[in-house]
Amino acid sequence: MKTLLTTFALIATLCAKTCAADKPNIIVVLVDDMGFSDIGCYGSEIPTPNLDALAAGGLRFTQFYNTGRCCPTRAALLTGVYSHQAGVGHMVEDKGVPGYRGRLNDQCATFAEVLKPAGYFTAMTGKWHVGQNSGVTPWGRGFDRSLNAAAGGFYMAGSPRSELFLNGEALKEGDARIPKDWYSTDLWTTFGLKFIDEAKEAKKPFFLYLAHNAPHFPLQAPADEIAKFRGKYKEGWDTLRLQRHAKQIEMGIVDQAWPAAPRPEAIKAWESLSEADKDRFDNLMAVYAAVVAHMDKAMGELVAGLKERGVLDNTLILFMSDNGGNAESGPGGKNTGNPSLTNSSWFCGESWAFLQNTPFRRYKHFNHEGGIATPLIAHWPAGIAAKNELRKQPAHLIDIMATCVDAAGATPLKELNGKPILPLEGRSLLPAFAGKPIERDAIFWEHEGNAAVRAGDMKLVRFGRNGKWELYDLAKDRTEQNDLATAQPDKAKELTAKWEAWAERAQVKPYPGVGSGKKKGAGAE
Repeated sequence: MKTLLTTFALIATLCAKTCAADKPNIIVVLVDDMGFSDIGCYGSEIPTPNLDALAAGGLRFTQFYNTGRCCPTRAALLTGVYSHQAGVGHMVEDKGVPGYRGRLNDQCATFAEVLKPAGYFTAMTGKWHVGQNSGVTPWGRGFDRSLNAAAGGFYMAGSPRSELFLNGEALKEGDARIPKDWYSTDLWTTFGLKFIDEAKEAKKPFFLYLAHNAPHFPLQAPADEIAKFRGKYKEGWDTLRLQRHAKQIEMGIVDQAWPAAPRPEAIKAWESLSEADKDRFDNLMAVYAAVVAHMDKAMGELVAGLKERGVLDNTLILFMSDNGGNAESGPGGKNTGNPSLTNSSWFCGESWAFLQNTPFRRYKHFNHEGGIATPLIAHWPAGIAAKNELRKQPAHLIDIMATCVDAAGATPLKELNGKPILPLEGRSLLPAFAGKPIERDAIFWEHEGNAAVRAGDMKLVRFGRNGKWELYDLAKDRTEQNDLATAQPDKAKELTAKWEAWAERAQVKPYPGVGSGKKKGAGAE
């Protein structure tokens, strides 16, 4: 009997090791406030060779969506349900109603909580921002290892917002485990690779959630990197938007039949600006470009690290942004202080966000395409046969959890800590990787009263809670230029009813009352 038990134990051990070897490693990379056209393989003039190489070795999705804002995106991404269902319909302040409690609730499970039972070593680095101020932390939601900031709004050591937590321990300034003059983009990557080493030592497949600050405000970068871009933006947003659009058409990212959305009245024609204003705006965008280019460099270091460890081929990398380009601070942007120092405050503003979201309308916060469209790069040599191909299936970041569960051979949780867990709202993208359709009824949005629903190619969208519903056929008009609501009232009514039913089901309603709830350290976006 003892020999038999020993044999069974050996078989179980070998099986566990074999199963672990077959499971893919998974890295989900989320960047912050990056527009649809801000990397080279989506049309940008900003050099992003490392992301471009991942795209060339994998897939680019042309109709992938986020929620239009930081915290809701993180909540939906981490859990695979809509952000209001997870309790984060707005930011991290408690507004007193279920969809707006400002923290992940106990009705949802994170990547880490789902993948750990499947044998994964789970880690995260970067910006958390789903309720740490209310006690919801990475280490409390399933992550074995973490180096995180509660929110964002910083890049460098010494920033007022730059408090870091290592595996749940608040680090004091000057802690020897952290480089003295760190830059967050590099720090998150370095520790991500450290945690991967721990996973390898434990002989487990790993899941890494890498949540960059870049390129969120306040824009900050080393002076020599900013200098590389000075002068390159004196062509202005009008010309550069035309160039990005032409490149997108050539790549097949957008359809030539869709006219680029026109420049809003609030943004001045570039040629109308004084030389001094052109120089100032050039400087603003040079800093932004430096931040994006540095993020791409860090992605290169991540990929090189995976190659060195012999794990790149069986690692699924998914790269996306949390919302569209950011128009906050208005058409003029903001440039207070030296952008290479921690006490500075630089925003690109609406004028450059118009370029960043080429060819779409509107920006972060809104549910028009400029606010919710994001690049998605999928790279997995052992799991994706296609190389340098586009995927045009509409998808949403609620699909990322379902994709990871599918790839890992894991099982969605029905219960956690004795409480029922909502079923996943997303769909696995593995069929789309193979060129097959994603079967679903519709995709939904709501943020700050802005709202939308997409069913097939038809999209109903609203600007503000009291705005009128607009209707667009995205197959013919993804830049949302021809409102069909009057011409197709039955379709508009059908989609309105669909959105209302979802809003009731998904805790979008009841809306928080004006001034309800008490702010609890919302932090930077």
